[in-house]
Amino acid sequence: MRLLLDTHVALWALTDDPRLSEPARALIADPANDVLVSAASVWEIAIKHALGRGDMPISGDQALDWFRQAGYQLLPIAPEHAAAVEHLPDHHRDPFDRMLVAQAMAEPLRLLTHDPLVLRYGDGAIAV
Repeated sequence: MRLLLDTHVALWALTDDPRLSEPARALIADPANDVLVSAASVWEIAIKHALGRGDMPISGDQALDWFRQAGYQLLPIAPEHAAAVEHLPDHHRDPFDRMLVAQAMAEPLRLLTHDPLVLRYGDGAIAV
């Protein structure tokens, strides 16, 4: 299975955060699965960290380094991903989450998320 981790899930997986469910941990750890992190997540971390947001305790540079060390594949933002955002239902207003949904649908990937609004986009998302 090809998995795209949302920003918080990616950080929780790296830090062994108890908010990450056991089924999600198993999916991420399974060597048969490809685990991807979007450039949009690195961008989100960098912006929110620079703003001093407490939920982003590491910088974008640190996150990028940690994602690489964990062996996660990095998913660039393609023009097709950006265009696909326009066609999404208006379930969610956050531009980073909307980009992750568009990427998951376009590639296709299963999106691991903790956000109940993201789950409204269909069965391509997996709740953690």
